[in-house]
Amino acid sequence: MASLQEIVGSNIRGQRQNLGLSQQALADRAGLSRRMVTLIEAGDGNASLATLDRLAEALNLTFARLTQASDASDRHKPADLWQGKDKRSKARLLESCPARQEVELWSWSLAPGERYDAEPDPAGMRELVTVISGTLDLIIADGTNHLKAGQSASFASDQPYAYVNSGKTLLRFIKNVVR
Repeated sequence: MASLQEIVGSNIRGQRQNLGLSQQALADRAGLSRRMVTLIEAGDGNASLATLDRLAEALNLTFARLTQASDASDRHKPADLWQGKDKRSKARLLESCPARQEVELWSWSLAPGERYDAEPDPAGMRELVTVISGTLDLIIADGTNHLKAGQSASFASDQPYAYVNSGKTLLRFIKNVVR
């Protein structure tokens, strides 16, 4: 499995080449030195999140796409994109999806045995959920996803879906609604 630096470097190089840009042209677009672009493409650069964000914008990519593995088996694994001095300090990109208008952030809790059945949202809407504690049974048309603490999922919410706590402890999760 490739390291995050190798994945990012490969994605930058591939998109830069797809756009027909030289390393210098990309550096100019992103406000960076050519040397920094060269190091990052080689998987040797230790770029800040702000630098990666500038590169993603210069390449017409989302930040998530810039850091996403091309291998389907690794595509939906959360990625630690920043690590502090203490290993407990980190920034992890959990899920991403495109937005047209608005994003809502919700905090949910369901007691054991509780179920929330949702009606379909308008076409094109999506939800992202991240479980904080307990286990969420996310029921959508293609089946049930059992999400434990630390796991997340993204799905089209323009279909019937349900949140179920079939466990014995309080379920807490964060939900983003993307319009």
